[in-house]
Amino acid sequence: MHLLVGLGNPGKAYAKTRHNVGVWIIERAATRWAIHLSLRGMAQRGSGRLGSELVELAGTLDFMNVTGPPLKGLLRDLTLTPDNLILIHDDLDLEPGRIRIKQAGGHGGHNGIKSVIEALGTSRFVRLKIGVGRPAQRQDSADYVLEMVTSDEMEVFDPCVERAVDALECLIHRGVETAMNQFNVREGKESGEL
Repeated sequence: MHLLVGLGNPGKAYAKTRHNVGVWIIERAATRWAIHLSLRGMAQRGSGRLGSELVELAGTLDFMNVTGPPLKGLLRDLTLTPDNLILIHDDLDLEPGRIRIKQAGGHGGHNGIKSVIEALGTSRFVRLKIGVGRPAQRQDSADYVLEMVTSDEMEVFDPCVERAVDALECLIHRGVETAMNQFNVREGKESGEL
């Protein structure tokens, strides 16, 4: 079984902010894979299949910066390990709409990832990062990720969310290495252009 968790903050006030891009991807995956999400505590959760693979989807386990403990509890309840986890989250260091798949590594200043690493005692889990870009000079990063996404930005994010679900399908069916080779490239570079 694969546990796919989209990081974000609960509540309507945060639903359309950059910090919730991981949740958008969980919701889009649920729609595409015909998995019903229901509210369990703060989390949107649903179970189903992607082909022959069992998947558990979860979005917004708790507020972003304290995601680790409820995620640890969810892994325990499902009798899974961090090897079964794919964590989906925003990344300030990637340009808006860019996807990067990574296995293991540090938290890079992302407090949600820091909470997960501290709670699980390991950084060895797969991450699907979605670029949200950097704030303007003098704008605080925390304020930036908690801002509502503009309609112009949604034109960038919407196809990215679709592509992120493609990346999840590749991760689940073909593995991390193949998914990294296919999706860790800039748009238009898939054919080997430089």
